[in-house]
Formats: sequence, C-alpha cells, structure tokens
Amino acid sequence: MIRAGRLPYVQTMSDLADALGKKLTTLRNQKPYAAEGHPAPISSPDARNQLWDSEQTKAFYAGEPIPELPQVDDDEDLLDRHEAAQALGIEPVTWNTYKKDPALVAGMVLVPAGPKGTEHWPRRLVTAYKDNRPGRGAGGGRREGSGDMIPRDQILPRIAELLDADPAVTVETVSDTLGITKFPTAQTGLATLRGRRIADLVEQQPGLDLKDAALQLGYPAITHRAAVTHAERELHARGAQPYLQHTADALAAAGIAQQAQVEIRQLDGDALATAVILNPDQPAAAVVWDSRFGWRTATSRRHPIGKDTDTPPEGEGIRYLGSGLQPDPDELLAALRDGRMGTKRPHPKP
Repeated sequence: MIRAGRLPYVQTMSDLADALGKKLTTLRNQKPYAAEGHPAPISSPDARNQLWDSEQTKAFYAGEPIPELPQVDDDEDLLDRHEAAQALGIEPVTWNTYKKDPALVAGMVLVPAGPKGTEHWPRRLVTAYKDNRPGRGAGGGRREGSGDMIPRDQILPRIAELLDADPAVTVETVSDTLGITKFPTAQTGLATLRGRRIADLVEQQPGLDLKDAALQLGYPAITHRAAVTHAERELHARGAQPYLQHTADALAAAGIAQQAQVEIRQLDGDALATAVILNPDQPAAAVVWDSRFGWRTATSRRHPIGKDTDTPPEGEGIRYLGSGLQPDPDELLAALRDGRMGTKRPHPKP
C-alpha cells in the first residue's frame, strides 16, 4: 500500500529505470530490483504494476541506510484493489463490482496520475464502505409483496459476496439473504456475475470452452445456459472496450471531453453502447457509440444513450459521424469539429 503522505515518493518501474539511467526494457531484463536487500515494492504482491518508494530506492543505490516506512495504519493510506478486497474479506473480482459505489468512484486515485495509473482508494473510504454495506441479513428475507430491500447499486456487490462463499448458491438463498426478489433480480444478478467470472477464466486460459469454465468454477449444471449466455455477451463487450477507450482517450486529449473510463452497456440481443460526455463548450452534449449504428451525437448529458430500440435514434441535434461502425478517432474528431459533416441516419451496413 501507499502509506499516508508518501504519494509524492511513489516510483513506477519506468521512474526507477530513469533514476538508474537505463531503458525500461533493460531494467526488466536485468531485474536489479530483485537483488538481495533491495527495497520491497510498496504495491501488493498480486498487483499488475509494481511500485516502490523513491526515498528507499535512492538510499539503496547510494549505499546508504534504507529509511523505514510508517507501519501504523492510517485513514489516508492508499489501497489497491487487492488490498481493498482483503480489507473487506472478499475476492478482488468482487471488488471490481463494489468499486462502482459513488463514494468510491469519487475518491479513487490513479497512481501515477493519468489513464495508465493503477486504481487506489483511501483506507477511510474502504472502511466506511465496509461498515455501511446495506443488505446483510436484510430482515431475514424479502417481505411478501415488497420490493427489493437494498439499493440497486448494491445488489450485484452483495450477490458477488454470496457467490464468493458458495459458487453453487441458489436464487432462493440470494433472495432470502439479501431481501430481493427471486425473479428477475436474484436470478439475473447471479447469471450476470457467473458470466463475468466465466469470461475472466477464459481470458486467463485461452481456448477454454465456456461450459468447461463453468464446471471449473463449480457452477451447477442447471445454471450453465444462462451463465454462458452472459459470458458470451461479456466477452463481446470486452472485445470492443480497447477501441472505445482509445477513442475516448483521443477525445480527451483533443480537449473536447474529460478523461474517463468508458462504461459499456449491454443492450437487447448482442448490441452494445457507450457514451462519452463532451465538455460544456461543445455543440453536442455527448457522443454515443452503438454497435449496430456506429457513432452519433446526443442531446442529453444525463441520459445520452436513451431507450434501447431496434431503430437508430433520429431527430434534432443527432448526427451520425464517421464511416463504418468503428471509424478512426481522427475521423470522428474531424466530424465533430465540422458541423457540415455527418448524416441524419447511420450509413448502411456493408
């Protein structure tokens, strides 16, 4: 973890290479950070990107005593996803759902700053989330005739917790424990989370059959069909994510949108959609990508995607931009900057 007050001293592998006057590839090949006595990374052992404290590494390479870091937990310590999950007693994959809580989104810190940074959260926010998680026990089950008894944004995280404890957990158990309706809330939540975890396993083991992944994860045969369907849709969305994030980053770099992680919405069937909110000085509120129709402008910042229909949205303020479903970001930027470009309807599919 990054101890309170130590953020300015965080050192990435690239920073360490620069400090030693080496190329990053040379550093990775030589691995001087694996030498005996070298300061340990301050990132968690399972973190994808290793981080060090620059005061410690500077002292090591200068042959000086290595300063100790604070050992007492502080509310302002920054935890990565593995450490946050450990603090809550859950799996890191479950934290991926928990972290969408508005308070955690607002308090998230990228280290180093920028789109390639690793997500961290102050300990105080993780602790507050742990103490205030709604729905545990939820009055012994859903009262007859009542609606779901926990906030909608907490349903998947709480189901994920039950799935961590028992891969074969039933719809009935989820409903009774959390106080939510069996159909569709508990049923859909379980199928969605099982599908995501099947997708995770298939990405880790390329070539693995989706049904075999479901068996490896311990999911009952009766749940396989729905879980595999959700896994297929999840993998489809993940396949589109790099292009969409690259495009969103290009819009941010051009100064017409804020830097943000794209959120992909799965629509009916295999359709996908995402929205990039534009800056207030832009003529459009947002641009929306739909896997069926490509990019278009939108007039609403709050609900840019709108209702899911089989027909492309049309009307005042809507322009379809670029050629094809995945135009190059430069082409999209040119169309946004020139109000004469674009069409009222999407281009016909080739």
